[in-house]
Amino acid sequence: MIGILIPVHNEQALLADCLDAALIATRHPDLRGETVQVLVMLDSCSDASASIAQAYPVQCLEVQARNVGHARGVGARHLLNQGARWIASTDADSRVAPDWLAAQLALNVDAVCGTVTVDAWSEGFDPAAQIRYHQGYEARDGHRHIHGANLGVSASAYVRAGGFEPLACHEDVHLVRELERCGASIAWSHRPQVITSARLDARARGGFGDFLKTLLPVT
Repeated sequence: MIGILIPVHNEQALLADCLDAALIATRHPDLRGETVQVLVMLDSCSDASASIAQAYPVQCLEVQARNVGHARGVGARHLLNQGARWIASTDADSRVAPDWLAAQLALNVDAVCGTVTVDAWSEGFDPAAQIRYHQGYEARDGHRHIHGANLGVSASAYVRAGGFEPLACHEDVHLVRELERCGASIAWSHRPQVITSARLDARARGGFGDFLKTLLPVT
């Protein structure tokens, strides 16, 4: 079994698109019909996220942590207990490609760090900041970016590395560093594709949205 792990905090505007894309990825022919369980971790949601997720053929768990690392960690343990051999992580403001899971597994490694493509830039987002982003971002194999929105890891490597820590941000970075320390084989690949939001009102402080803010001119 393969698990897809999606932490959610008040994502009613984007969650349906995320789940539509994830479910398409579960049906890719290269998976040869292997069971894929999508798990939505509803963390301190006060909007319609829960009702949206419950309308889909996915599992939902609720936590009250307001902590993405905690949500991912609880979700990963749940998937492992169900027998997942591979855990693929994405975010609720992101859309995975139809071959996302197949592309991760085809790399035949302990873990995959994928790249992200920014969705349409918000109106008024500084054009110079967009240029700075594209100049600094390595959308290629061999990159060194780490995104919770495009991360995959085998069950055995995840357990060896100690799993996601209950960190408010950078729980993905911490996991990858521990995977490196354990000697896990890691593919830094551009092949598994994910489109992610360019919004600046980040759900996790210190996350991708806050990184985009650092590119804006100081006012």
